[in-house]
This record gives sequence, C-alpha cells and structure tokens, in this order.
Amino acid sequence: MHDDRERCLRAVRSRDARFDGWFFTAVSSTGIYCRPSCPVRPPKPANMRFYPSAAAAQRAGYRACKRCRPDASPGSPEWNARADVVARAMRLIADGVVEREGVAGLARGLGYGTRQVERHLRAELGAGPLAIARAQRAQTARLLIETTALPMTQTALAAGFASVRAFNDTVREVFAASPTELRRRAINGGGPKAPGALHLRLPFRRPLCPDNLFGHLAATAVPGVEAWRDGAYRRTLRLPHGAGVVALAPQDDHVDCRLRLDDLRDLAVAISRCRRLLDLDADPVAVDEQLGRDPRLAALVAGACRAPSTRPSSRCAPCSASRCRRPRRGRTPPAW
Repeated sequence: MHDDRERCLRAVRSRDARFDGWFFTAVSSTGIYCRPSCPVRPPKPANMRFYPSAAAAQRAGYRACKRCRPDASPGSPEWNARADVVARAMRLIADGVVEREGVAGLARGLGYGTRQVERHLRAELGAGPLAIARAQRAQTARLLIETTALPMTQTALAAGFASVRAFNDTVREVFAASPTELRRRAINGGGPKAPGALHLRLPFRRPLCPDNLFGHLAATAVPGVEAWRDGAYRRTLRLPHGAGVVALAPQDDHVDCRLRLDDLRDLAVAISRCRRLLDLDADPVAVDEQLGRDPRLAALVAGACRAPSTRPSSRCAPCSASRCRRPRRGRTPPAW
C-alpha cells in the first residue's frame, strides 16, 4: 500500500479515515508523521514520505503528530487475515512475546531463525521486531502517563522499559515531549485518573454497528466469564502476568475501555486482546466490497451485521445471527 505513491497522495488529500493504519505519512520539512486523515492542511507532495508502520516512521527519525496521534490509530487489517510469517510475527509482538522472551522467543514461536525474522519484517514493514516492540512500548507508556497517577518509575517498568532513562529518551523522541509534559497536558484535559481502573479509548474503522456487535457478545456470554451489565460488556482476562477484568462500552467514534489489571505490565496485551475480540482493526468497507462481488451474497451484504469473529480465549465462536458477515475474510485496502 505505501509503495503506491499516487494512491497514498489521494488518500491524504481527501483525509480518508479508511486508510488509517494502512500506511503513515511523514513530512520531511517538519519531522512529523501523521495518519492519512490528519486534519491539518496537507503538506507539499514533494515533502511527503510514506511508511507501512509507525515503527518504520519512528526509525526514520520522525515523531508522532500531536493532533491526530498516529501511534494510536487502528492497526492494519492485514495482520489478522494473513497467515505468513510477518502477519504471525505482528500478532505475537502485539501479544507481548518480545517483551517477555526477546527476539529469540519470537523466532522460536514462528519456527524461523532470528535473522530470517528480522529480514522479513524489515522488508515488509521497514523496521525490525525490536523497533516494532519499542513503538508498542511507547504507546503503552503514553496510555499509562495520561490515564493513571502512577509514579514515572513504575510507569516505565509497567510499559516494559528496562530503565527510566530509556523510558524518558523514547518518550521524548517519539512524542516530542517529556513524560512530565504529557501528564501535565492530560491533567489540563481532565486526567490522569485516580488509582484503580484504567480508562482508555479504542479507535475503530467505520462503519460499526454496536447493537449487533455487542448484542452478539451478550447473547453468547459464558456465565462466570462474560456478562452484559450497565450498558457495557464485561469479561475476565487471563494474561501473562496475572488476571484482569475489562468493561467495553460502545461510543460514537470509539469503544470505551475500562481495565483492572493485577499487573500493569499486561496493559499492552490486554488492549491487543480487546481489539481482537471486537475485531476493531477490520476494514468493513473492504469486506463488503469483497463479499458483494458474489452474486449470491450481494443482496445480503447491505443488511449484514458485523459480529466478533473470535474471543481472547478460544477460536471463532459460532454466530447465532441469521445474517452475519465475518470481517476476517477478503481484507484488501479500500480502492480508489
């Protein structure tokens, strides 16, 4: 996707949110990278550079835009649909394997050598596993800084950094602000929150039909594990360092997520599993386009519901809806 310069330019000029996560736009004159849908005035085409991941843009020396927050955009739908080594590596990195077991553990999980994994990721994403994991640590750190009152030392350790110095250097490099400055801005905006539940926003690609999505989860809830209460879907999570409880509630432009964790080191893994549970990185428009090409399905696609296609603790659960599409099939970038 990022190699098609003309297509990327059209997406940036139209501020098309469907392309958020498919690629990232870096501006050489400012040293900043953005989502395609960034509300700022598009820069000159000669100054634009396109990268397949936030990690690749950061590795090239660009920092995240403070307005559109590209580091927090929905992930690429490719990784959930593809079965090759890069897609599997991205899913394992999102699940915290590099933080717990290092690149060697990632390679063992994939059945490849470390050099092969490095080569595949650099060729596809422009960054190696350590750079991708570093980008994830930076985003986890920002969430903890802005949503909790934890001391910075605990925040650094919870985000997976080996030292406070590495934590400070990474935050400054990626966000062009110190951890203290990020927290000060959050306080001015109504946070950080008191100790207890972490309050997060999970972005998604439109359209999303929350009644069908959360209705399916409520109808198939496992007693003692899942429940629908007070307008939110709640479930327990089994995580690498302990247990957790999550409450997910649909909003107009995001899913409201409240987490309680035994160990804050599990934050990135918990967020990854919540996104996978709701399939928030899917591209519904591309799914409709693919399924609509089949004459037998075309009439059903317009009224089909978006149902979750997997759960954190199991494979895809059968869907009881009479008309349901599973958004993991046929994902391709939106066409121009």
